[in-house]
Amino acid sequence: MDTVAPIAIPFDNSYARLPQNFFARVEPTRVRAPRLIRVNDELARFLEINPEALHSQEGAEVFAGNRIADGSEPLAMAYAGHQFGNFVPQLGDGRACLLGEVVAQDGKWYDIQLKGSGQTPFSRRGDGRAALGPVLREYLVSEAMHRLGVPTTRALAAVLTGEAVVREEMLPGAVLTRVASSHLRVGTFEYFAAREDTASLRTLADYAISRHYPAAAGQPKRYRALLEGVVQRQAKLVAQWMGLGFIHGVMNTDNTGISGETIDYGPCAFLEAYDSATVFSAIDRQGRYAYGNQPGIMVWNLSRLGETLLPLMAEEEGSQDGSLVAAYKVLNGFAPLYEAAYLRVFRRKLGLVQEQAEDGTLIGDLLEAMAAGRADFTLTFRHLSEEDGSGAREQLSDPAVFDAWHSRWLLRLASGGTSQE
Repeated sequence: MDTVAPIAIPFDNSYARLPQNFFARVEPTRVRAPRLIRVNDELARFLEINPEALHSQEGAEVFAGNRIADGSEPLAMAYAGHQFGNFVPQLGDGRACLLGEVVAQDGKWYDIQLKGSGQTPFSRRGDGRAALGPVLREYLVSEAMHRLGVPTTRALAAVLTGEAVVREEMLPGAVLTRVASSHLRVGTFEYFAAREDTASLRTLADYAISRHYPAAAGQPKRYRALLEGVVQRQAKLVAQWMGLGFIHGVMNTDNTGISGETIDYGPCAFLEAYDSATVFSAIDRQGRYAYGNQPGIMVWNLSRLGETLLPLMAEEEGSQDGSLVAAYKVLNGFAPLYEAAYLRVFRRKLGLVQEQAEDGTLIGDLLEAMAAGRADFTLTFRHLSEEDGSGAREQLSDPAVFDAWHSRWLLRLASGGTSQE
């Protein structure tokens, strides 16, 4: 396998060309015995990288951080963040290394980042490493989300390091190669806002517009348009999470991407028994990031983004008061955007092709019955495809409630010209 052509990754590193206070230049820490677990051939081809070359020992060395590919400019990004509502002015990539960016088949930039590649200046007391379990979880869940049509970071490769990492016990070490349309976060903006560094904030905002919202560049109020764009994408994203029963687990502002992608699959899960209060993080004792709280938390996170943009928006609006009014208007737009996206998602789950005014009530009544019976979220909707819906009926504790709802649903399907089949 080592006879294939050397790895050629067509790096074009725009972030590395930003000012030095945006990042720290680092190199991954070498590991003892890198060994490939998996390479995502389909994603490699999309990124214009020869997948056959990646399956070599050289590929394992690059994905483990032992070898720096030509054109790579490794760095750790600086950012801050609100973690469980508490502001931390400096976080940054404590165990990740951005190798660089490539322009993919769709003509857009994508980051290639190692996660679990060793300590950086932002590591604080962490070891900068990753255990095999979380690496495999992020690989599987991010690729599943992609196939389900949810905007997400993706996984290019996973490698074993041949070394152990210390957590509650000794675990095999691994490194994930993550691909994202960018790793810009709400926390990236908070980092410069906390330092009252308006010049860097402007540079960052202009970079985000260029990379993710180019249509905003030609508008007279470009920074307001940036905020509008992020709000629109995040409203749609959270609605998709809710439709899948997905619980992000740790919706800190440093885990909220400007691109509108799902990022950072730490403690995450999909609902089994339907309960909007379900939490999937051992440290979320107050239920801040429970399944049902995700839309509200996203508004909270986006409000923090809006705060960072106020100095730039004030110049556009002519005053600080004008920027506050504009930001509030944009943020207040989240709720109707989310509601519309949420209804679209659940209409699809119920086969409601045409929109009708009572659809929200029909959806809500089913979810209420599911909550009362702790019905399995995924299986209930799956079983509705059966001819008599018997499997879904068995999920609910009160069959009579389901029968009444099922009759309403069949009538609703018929009124829209859709058969149950």
